Amino acid sequence: MRIDPSTLNLKEKVLFINRVAKVVKGGRNFRFSALVVVGDENGHIGVGTGKSIEIPEAIRKAVDDAKKKLIEVPIVGTTVPHDIEGCFGTGKVLIKKSVEGTGVIAGGPARSVLELAGLKDVRAKSLGSNNPRNMVNATLNGLSRLRTADQVASLRGKTVEEILG
Repeated sequence: MRIDPSTLNLKEKVLFINRVAKVVKGGRNFRFSALVVVGDENGHIGVGTGKSIEIPEAIRKAVDDAKKKLIEVPIVGTTVPHDIEGCFGTGKVLIKKSVEGTGVIAGGPARSVLELAGLKDVRAKSLGSNNPRNMVNATLNGLSRLRTADQVASLRGKTVEEILG
């Protein structure tokens, strides 16, 4: 299901800008790559990358890419429905639910993703790579695989009480 970004009030955050050099006959060509997260702080999040000769153009391309890749994150109260581990490449991020009032306890790029997704009380731990792209994509992988009790019950053709016990 595609989410229309024009209907959402999206906020964007630049996570990482990298200068990339290509060595050619006449010297080096420099470009900039940008990693951007967009989210409405209400269960919608997207991550995108862009590359250009100028930084603002790279950021604009990354924002457009992120808007194309929006996903919906199930939120139960102010936290995630269950603990999950997201993987991408060598990056692994463990996302754990927390009681109300805990806040967002996460390191580096994972914190930005969780905050822009709208999660208020959640803990996350990076277990693998500390590369920003891998961490962000691992966090997004974990969030995209979350399921609420209602969703699991409807998939199995049971009631929520049967699922929860």
